[in-house]
Amino acid sequence: MKPFRILVILLILPLLSFTGDQHEYYVSVTKVEYAKESQSLQIISQIFINDFETLLRKRYDEKITLDTTNESELVETYMKRYLADKLKINVNGNAVNFKFIGKEYKDDITYCYLEVENVTDIESIEVTNQVLFDAFSGQQNIVRLKLLDRNKSFLLLPDNDSCMLNFK
Repeated sequence: MKPFRILVILLILPLLSFTGDQHEYYVSVTKVEYAKESQSLQIISQIFINDFETLLRKRYDEKITLDTTNESELVETYMKRYLADKLKINVNGNAVNFKFIGKEYKDDITYCYLEVENVTDIESIEVTNQVLFDAFSGQQNIVRLKLLDRNKSFLLLPDNDSCMLNFK
C-alpha cells in the first residue's frame, strides 16, 4: 500500500505545483489569408494575453495591463509597434507594410487584426515571425497561409523564424 501512495503523490504533485500565471507551452498562431475581392492580405495573430502582457511590460511599460475595462490608451500603440518590428511580410520578394486594424480579447487570447492592402498578384509570400522570441526561450510561432487555393502551415522557432510559399 505504501508504494501506491508514493506513486499517487508523485503523479499529483506536478499538477498541484502548476500556477495559473505560467503555462508549459509558449505558442502563437498567425493566419494569413488572401481576400481576392478586396485585393488584400488579411492577418489574424493570436497571442496568449498573459504572454503578450509580460512582453509589453518588459519592453515598454511595467504597469501595462491588457484588460478592456482598465486599459491604457498606449496598449494599442505598443502592440502596433511591437508587431511591426517582429512580424515581416514579403510579397513577390518585396517587403509590404500591414495596417493594424484592431484587437480583441477572447478567453485568454489576444486577437490582433492586420491587413496588407493593394495586393493584386502573388507569386510568392514570405513571413518572418519573431513574436515573443525575445521574451520566452521556448516560444514557437505557427504560421498558417491560405492563399490562391493552397493551405500550408509552418512551425517557426527562434533559429528558423521564416517561411515561404511559392506559387510558380
